[in-house]
Amino acid sequence: MKVVVTGGAGFIGRAIVERLVKRGDDVVALVRDAGRARFLKDDEGRVTLIKSDLSSVAQLTAQIKGADAVVHSAGSYRIGIKPSERDAMWDANVGVTERVLDAAAAAGVARIVYVSTANVFGDTRGTSPDETYRRDEKLGFLSWYDETKYRAHQAAEDRIKNGAPIVIVMPTQVYGPNDHSQASQLLDDAFHGKLRTVPFPSTGLAWVHVHDLADGIVAALDKGRVGESYVLSGDPHRIGESLNIAARLAGRKPPRFNAPIGLLKLVAPINDKLGGLPGLTGNLREAISSGDGVTYWAKHDKATAELSFKPRSLEQGIVDTWGKPADQREVESLAAATAAKDEAAGHG
Repeated sequence: MKVVVTGGAGFIGRAIVERLVKRGDDVVALVRDAGRARFLKDDEGRVTLIKSDLSSVAQLTAQIKGADAVVHSAGSYRIGIKPSERDAMWDANVGVTERVLDAAAAAGVARIVYVSTANVFGDTRGTSPDETYRRDEKLGFLSWYDETKYRAHQAAEDRIKNGAPIVIVMPTQVYGPNDHSQASQLLDDAFHGKLRTVPFPSTGLAWVHVHDLADGIVAALDKGRVGESYVLSGDPHRIGESLNIAARLAGRKPPRFNAPIGLLKLVAPINDKLGGLPGLTGNLREAISSGDGVTYWAKHDKATAELSFKPRSLEQGIVDTWGKPADQREVESLAAATAAKDEAAGHG
């Protein structure tokens, strides 16, 4: 196939491009700076880089014309942004999604895969829901990112109702090679013994390795049912537990201290008014509301049944990303304990 990928130079987009090229597809990667995205080029010339700011439906339609499919993975993921940055994130997540989906439909592509997020469920309150779950909008949103991705997801669903050939995939917390997110950095620091304090230890994340996610996205491209959504999730863990696992795999002691949430809540109004104290985000209240005790868990049963999606354990993913464990038996025992716990709790 000839596949157009938005956000191809990004963390998730890069993994998608690599998977498509590896199996023999031709890829057109729409990127902001073609010069800085040269790492996407392959030896066989299957990757074409096209500079695009994704700001025009007409331009996007021309760039997509002739493709068999589009994978839209571009977006902005940041928590704790200042109010002055909200318009830019709205356009990056909502505006760009609307333009790309409309351009793909206008170009007549047969299949569109939109990379949404399981974050659209909001706080799952310790449960792992499936794709049928709907959050209560009256409860509000956890962050500006949360709201923008929710609205973008709605935009995709609206276009599905109007006949667009869209398949939606919903990743949970992604990690792995080439990731620069705070979540991956925490695992990295814990594995290498650099982490002293655990921020928001009660936050629940379902870790999915980026290579498993890319495989799931490509499977959705091949055999996902148009109009359907597929959760692509991994192991559900609290942050504190996740970092303990990373440290133990490297034969290190887990981080000793947790961030003082009570103190952070007291400092937040002053921090936010000043635009961010040293070492803190510019919107600490948003960081707290989206992290303290919140779980972002979901089941991947549907994707497993229909897309053959099978994510690796967090234990194996940490080893695959950051290096050899101190003891391979520790990987297996930790993974077995996690599987037993998940089964007992009913997590997918």
